[in-house]
Amino acid sequence: MKASRIATVGAVAASAVVVLSSPCFAHVSVQPEGAAAKGGYAVVDFKVPNERDNASTTKLEINFPADHPLASVMPEPVQGWDVKVTKSKLDKPIDSHGRQITEAVSKVTWTADGKGIEPGFFQKFPVSVGALPEDTDELVFKAIQTYSNDEVVRWIEVPQEGQEEPENPAPVLALSEAEEDGHSHGSSTAEESSEESTDDASAAAANTASDTAEPVDSTDTTARVLAVVGIVVGAAGVAYGVLAGRRRSNA
Repeated sequence: MKASRIATVGAVAASAVVVLSSPCFAHVSVQPEGAAAKGGYAVVDFKVPNERDNASTTKLEINFPADHPLASVMPEPVQGWDVKVTKSKLDKPIDSHGRQITEAVSKVTWTADGKGIEPGFFQKFPVSVGALPEDTDELVFKAIQTYSNDEVVRWIEVPQEGQEEPENPAPVLALSEAEEDGHSHGSSTAEESSEESTDDASAAAANTASDTAEPVDSTDTTARVLAVVGIVVGAAGVAYGVLAGRRRSNA
């Protein structure tokens, strides 16, 4: 009985190891740094894990969606990697900030100039993209991962809703809904904060001026009082001297 239980536990543990080491748990993916709102700009990270024990990842190729071309694509430099941006002519021009765009980035390729992504490690490749489309909920990026032993893994299968994840799924970026008047609200808040800061500063300056003025007024009043007292005392002294002189003369 004990032997059968041990065998069962061993089988479950072994199957767990197989499941956890399955490629579907470690594949090229894409996630935004913050929000990726429709109509806006975002920085997205392509996360590339190394799935081999005897080879390093030395090249990554990300293909951008042709059905939703992005007018702006700017990769961030990654130490140890050379980057190449490939543009292609668009079948249909797109408008961006009042000007017509006739070509867009179709592919970004990173090539390691050293060891690349070694076994047991992963690497993030950040890219600034925009403006994000407003007529779709997601963007699909097909990725090709190349190893130092010349093995190539194509992460190009598009996941379908309601179905199991494919063996080599393509990276999918989910887009969030745009915030209505988000920019104007932010500007209004900034202006209000600025106005409040200005009012506070003015009030503080007025209070400071008032506090500084009080000692000046007090000193001036005291000086005036002392001056009047001096005059009175001086006049009294003169009068006393005149009276004393008269008394001596009479005597």
